[in-house]
Amino acid sequence: MEGDHWPCGACDGAGQNLARLRDRASQFFESLSVAELVRETHRHLWISDWLRLADDYRTLAESARDVGSAEIAREAWLCSLTALEVVRTLSCPGDVESADLADEVGIGLRGFEAEAGLAIERVKIDFFDQGVLAGFFLPALRRGPTAPAVICVSDGDITLGSMMSRLLPASLCGSMSLLLVNAGNSTVHRSFKPEHRLQCWLDYLEARPDVDSQRIAIYGEGAGACHASRLALSDRRIAAAVCDGGVSTPVMRRALRRMTSFGPAVPDGASAGSLLPSRRLPCPLLMVVGTRSMIWEQDALDLQAGYRESGADCSVVVPNNVPHPLGEVENFIAVDNFVLDWLDSKLGTARQHQPVTYL
Repeated sequence: MEGDHWPCGACDGAGQNLARLRDRASQFFESLSVAELVRETHRHLWISDWLRLADDYRTLAESARDVGSAEIAREAWLCSLTALEVVRTLSCPGDVESADLADEVGIGLRGFEAEAGLAIERVKIDFFDQGVLAGFFLPALRRGPTAPAVICVSDGDITLGSMMSRLLPASLCGSMSLLLVNAGNSTVHRSFKPEHRLQCWLDYLEARPDVDSQRIAIYGEGAGACHASRLALSDRRIAAAVCDGGVSTPVMRRALRRMTSFGPAVPDGASAGSLLPSRRLPCPLLMVVGTRSMIWEQDALDLQAGYRESGADCSVVVPNNVPHPLGEVENFIAVDNFVLDWLDSKLGTARQHQPVTYL
């Protein structure tokens, strides 16, 4: 691996703070090229470097814990989780180096939770006597008695552990509380739709005295992006949504017509209105192009055009993903920062964004 690619040669041990580590990780992703990603020796060496860095930070966290330095331990655990998420992003199925990645992330999350104290709450709520819903609540570092909150929904290929290992470091000093949940992982019977479970979480947040009930948003990843759209469509308590815009149903319907030849053909240049759901989201929405919301760039732009024609607040962000034979490598640092900043702009006082952003 060339010497100008961090972390090689620049991370002989732990010690950088979280902000610097996240910045360097983002620079690392921005420096990647397709030509380098297809060279397996490069990719495996990067994975080994980042795994070693994660282990260094884990050792630092355990040492700090043993001497009672909780603040240092918390930051070191978050640094370790960040490095492990870089490994996950670079990994492909069958990689020997990352075979135990889920276990390593679990150790990091439990380590941070043990040191976090009031910085993270494990929450369980009853779902109408039909089972238990479980999640994690991260209170905001707020100045007033209440703060806005975001329901962060994982599902499908994007696990709750992955979402937590990314959003914990990104949001620790933020002005919004986060409630991280898995829409499909609970003891509730599957006959209940995910949006019904999410409404229960919405009721929970609304009842918390430290949450501003007028400023609750939802953020869905993977299949969770579709669940987030459905909740925003059905419940006007949602003040902003990061979701698929309700586009999944018309897109799947269009794809099905193409595959089966049932119904009238829809040309590739179909009008923006053909993608619009029968009901439009009443709140500001952001669509993240790619695997996060399972929506293509052109579909997102077409949908945005339809929403904006009606005066709706609809934004699109297009990550600068690097393709390789087994998928894409995403600069998750840049995307997470943008999503949280956009949510803060809709729920708080952060700056406003352009309708379409290319990272």
